[in-house]
Amino acid sequence: MKWTEFAGWGRRVADWAQDYHLTVGDRPVRAQTKPGEVLNALPATPPETPEDMEQVFRDFEDIVMPGITHWQHPRFFAYFASNAAAPSVLAEFLVAAIAPQCMLWQTSPAATEMETRMMDWLRQALGLPDGFAGVIQDSASTATLAAVLTMRERALNWQGNIAGLPGQTPLRIYATSEVHTSIDRAIWISGIGQQNLVRIPTEGDWRGMDPEALEAAIKSDLAAGLTPAGLILCVGGTGVGATDPIAACLAVAKKYNLYTHVDAAWAGSAMICPEFRHYWAGIEDADSIVFNPHKWLGAQFDCSAHFLKNPDDLVKTLAISPEYLKTHGAEGIINYSEWSVPLGRRFRALKLWFLIRAYGLEGLRERLRNHVKWSGQLHDKLATHPQIEIVTKPMWSLFSFRYAPEGAADLDDLNIRLVNAINDDGRIYLTQTRVDGRIAIRFQAGQFETTEEDVMMAYDVITDIAGTLG
Repeated sequence: MKWTEFAGWGRRVADWAQDYHLTVGDRPVRAQTKPGEVLNALPATPPETPEDMEQVFRDFEDIVMPGITHWQHPRFFAYFASNAAAPSVLAEFLVAAIAPQCMLWQTSPAATEMETRMMDWLRQALGLPDGFAGVIQDSASTATLAAVLTMRERALNWQGNIAGLPGQTPLRIYATSEVHTSIDRAIWISGIGQQNLVRIPTEGDWRGMDPEALEAAIKSDLAAGLTPAGLILCVGGTGVGATDPIAACLAVAKKYNLYTHVDAAWAGSAMICPEFRHYWAGIEDADSIVFNPHKWLGAQFDCSAHFLKNPDDLVKTLAISPEYLKTHGAEGIINYSEWSVPLGRRFRALKLWFLIRAYGLEGLRERLRNHVKWSGQLHDKLATHPQIEIVTKPMWSLFSFRYAPEGAADLDDLNIRLVNAINDDGRIYLTQTRVDGRIAIRFQAGQFETTEEDVMMAYDVITDIAGTLG
């Protein structure tokens, strides 16, 4: 393709994208293809000569689209939404067109300086105090890895990168079983080791960490000659929205000089609404906080907001500056590649700029508040059904339930069959989790264009299909 042909195709793709978003609700939410179906439709060898773009686009519609699960579907109630609001999509189109590599200030000053400003806009929106600085990571997994690496280096007096871990006293990181598996992976990659991730018991309706049990574990490790290094807390855990008592746990961490990281990947977006901030009261004492605007706030993936009380700790852990990466003749600049694991960086701040300006914070708040309200209404309706058991109450717009008809012998098997039948039906999409070792079905409203009607429709789908399973 020549650039002289691009505008025509760009208009065609834009028209297609608009039509897709306006009609995606008419499609089954989850892909209906069988394993290998798309693979087998693709030629085993690449073409030697150019192919016509008309044919390429037809194949995109005929081969690719049937194998897509529609995350932008208004009845996508599985996992957590990965949104793509229209202004964010336009910003990504522009970023793809100009294709900047934003690893250093000098490689695109606008990208660096907009990232600084957008992260401060988000800081203000969340009610975080002055002094927190932010960086946009690709995902919460990367932010968590960066935090764990900082825990490691800080506990080893900044010698881990130099001397490695052999011969060092084992480091201990504390979290509950409700945290995301990205924490486990960060522990692996950092070299700290799975056996040094200490699981603290939970308590209460929020399924949050027991601060007394945390302190007891720290004391036990100190007595055993181990080195407590860090604490990882969650606000809105992936399974059922588990939320740790932030203030109480951070007080324990401060007492023992632990570096602290709060994973609010999904629920952090809700903190733009002041009425939800009691869920993370005390957050100002955290060292590191992450949330994903690409989940609930409407920004397109990838866009993870990572806030730091003292960025120097992170930079000291990750920065490496060979001569070819130095910017001479400019003082006071930030090179965000020193705040991230990858060197290469995309211009992610542009979509935040477009998104926040296009909706305003109040427009974004309204969407989140509606999702919470509508999910609560569905919860209340399901709770009245004689064969539905509520397993966990709503945390923001997430709750879990179980189909439990009288006399059913194996509820785990029954509920797995129910989830599969619902997703095969195609009108809505749900996923399962385990709560206290038993299968439960999750419901979470968070897709950017969902409506009250979409949410309440889930009641009919769930109960109608459950009735066919006996």
